[in-house]
Amino acid sequence: MLPLAGVRVLDLSNVLAGPFCAYQLALLGADVTKVEHPEGGDLARRLGADKDAAARNMGASFVAVNAGKRSITLNLKDPRGKEILLALVKDADVLVENFRPGVMDRLGLGYDQLSGANPRLVYCAISGFGDSGELSPRPAYDQIIQGMAGVMSVTGDSTSAPLRVGYPVSDTVGGLTAAFGICAALVDARTSGRGRRLDVSMLEATLATMGWVVSNYLNAGVEPTPMGNENFTAAPSGTFRTGDGLLNIAANETRQFEGLCETIGRPDLPRDERFAARHARKQYRAELKAEIEAALAGDSAANWETRLLARGVPVGRVLSVPQILAHPHLAERRFVREFAPAQGEAAQRVTRAGLRLSDGDAAPTTPAPTLGAHTRDTLAQLGYDAAHIDALHAQGVI
Repeated sequence: MLPLAGVRVLDLSNVLAGPFCAYQLALLGADVTKVEHPEGGDLARRLGADKDAAARNMGASFVAVNAGKRSITLNLKDPRGKEILLALVKDADVLVENFRPGVMDRLGLGYDQLSGANPRLVYCAISGFGDSGELSPRPAYDQIIQGMAGVMSVTGDSTSAPLRVGYPVSDTVGGLTAAFGICAALVDARTSGRGRRLDVSMLEATLATMGWVVSNYLNAGVEPTPMGNENFTAAPSGTFRTGDGLLNIAANETRQFEGLCETIGRPDLPRDERFAARHARKQYRAELKAEIEAALAGDSAANWETRLLARGVPVGRVLSVPQILAHPHLAERRFVREFAPAQGEAAQRVTRAGLRLSDGDAAPTTPAPTLGAHTRDTLAQLGYDAAHIDALHAQGVI
């Protein structure tokens, strides 16, 4: 049994930060019901590289973070839709939303109203900037947050920065932060019987993960600068060209540096006064890199990786996404799960959580749902008969 088995989650969120949060909860065993608008549902259903899937409201972007969930449709602007949501809230443990601050309150579905119906409800609101402060009303997209948080300012090098990180890191970090906060709040709710409201700011969540960079400025007065593939804490530590391919080397300790130099046939480098001490190596990192790359040019990244690992030097080839997903290591650990295609749909391949449990995997058990696939069953469980459900559908409530 997974750790969150029995926890009921209502996922009212869209696109990525909120759905990624609820996906993590689903992977850990929570029963997640995704609540979507009847007209189109989650925008992510129409996003992704497969245009045919997107046209069917099953875009690859949606599939990535919604497996293991159920989908119902509700028009929350209709009083009957609100009534249904309130009925669901009474039996829920968690509600996740990522509307702009104030939207749920204006709908009459804010924390004060919902906690009145269920005092133990953990209500998690995810937004770009939090629900207070002068920036709070702003709309937020991942790239906007990356830019404002300083992520882009330190990504790239002196000639290419600022650059955005190559995937929606702020959305993802916001979702992880929310999932962590929810799990903590659930622990207390289970013992005290009281829920609480969580105010998750993607801006603050992103900054919180930039710990070393932020701390160097706050505590040492060092303003971060873009260093490309170099590691600002040590040298030689970064990406190096070889005779064939790129190799990341993290020889952060003196013994690792010495092992690197011996393996590449340059045992003299640690005796060079420019490279003898840790801080000196950082000062002369460009010169040191040139010496190392000259030696690495004699063989491929794959061969150097094998030899350096044998010597205890931390290394790894720079791989593409297809290359790492095809690696036998991930196959052995069953990181990617595939669901057989439903009628009219393609097979879905999704990733499990980035952790494994001693008694099972945190992985989805069902594919991402079609829009509203579970609406009728859910309403029937709430006591609605078939005629009433049909009427709600005809009137656009569901």
